[in-house]
Amino acid sequence: MDEHVAEVLKASKKIISRLQLLSVFFQEEVVYKIYLRSQVIHQLFEQNEGLPIDKLELFHLQFTSSLIELLKKIKKNNEKNVTLIYDEIHLNKEVITRLNDTVLNEKNFADGKKSQSLKINISLRNLFEVLSGHSTDFPFVKHITRLSARYAKDFYSTITEDQVAELIAYKENDVYVNQYAIIERKLMGLLCKYDFKTAFVYGLKSGMLIIEIYKFLDIDKYFLFFPNRNLFLFCTLDELRGIDLSTNLSEKARIIQELSYKNDKLESNAASVKTYIPAEIINLLEDNYNKISDINFLNQLNNFDVQANILKAMLNTDII
Repeated sequence: MDEHVAEVLKASKKIISRLQLLSVFFQEEVVYKIYLRSQVIHQLFEQNEGLPIDKLELFHLQFTSSLIELLKKIKKNNEKNVTLIYDEIHLNKEVITRLNDTVLNEKNFADGKKSQSLKINISLRNLFEVLSGHSTDFPFVKHITRLSARYAKDFYSTITEDQVAELIAYKENDVYVNQYAIIERKLMGLLCKYDFKTAFVYGLKSGMLIIEIYKFLDIDKYFLFFPNRNLFLFCTLDELRGIDLSTNLSEKARIIQELSYKNDKLESNAASVKTYIPAEIINLLEDNYNKISDINFLNQLNNFDVQANILKAMLNTDII
């Protein structure tokens, strides 16, 4: 076999091998058909030494090589888009994880509120004993601020420093004061009357400052606890107007559901985006396939110039 013929056939095999890999990657019927047809054309020249080998070289030069470059560009562009999709999926998963931690803490917070209510009720009963002169013990039970330390970030509503100042303002004549605490006189009287039965209802925060709101179980009365000064004062819901007392947990659960659904769609889309070929190019490839499938393609080979120019033009458009 002539050395030049051997080199052209060897180069042809490499080109067809690259086209085969791309046909497997894209899983697009017309690309696979072009690969098969190119293989048939190669074998035609390989098995018929009388055919001018330059026409096989010209075929690859005008058509196959341009097609491979076009498909490689589409593949590279698609892979960039897939990377962006998976970056978005990753970010969504991070948000979901953070929100899930908050939602999962909801039950723990509910249990913590019950425990905190018991601690406050016992502490207030002890404070009454101290103020009555029946005890000199420190009235507050252990870990009285554990609830706020654990859950203020996610479950306490944010207020301003001015709102804190308004809520904790009091007149000296209206309170009992000792070394341990400050409590409104009428509040202590009401606590005694209703046997210190109250429940935690809201948590407020302003920077490092914490205020907790409690409600009497048997009457529609509220009071606050300001841990920084162990201060207990009456408060009303009117004083809390304008403060967002929701924890937005239902909203967080909705966001989790939406992001999970979005990630499912993104995962599904990633596979199709990876192998996507624009419709305009599919149409052009179908047209080219029909031409190279023509029984008289060898005689019309010079006409591939137009098709080759179209393929090359595709490389410099915004279609891909």
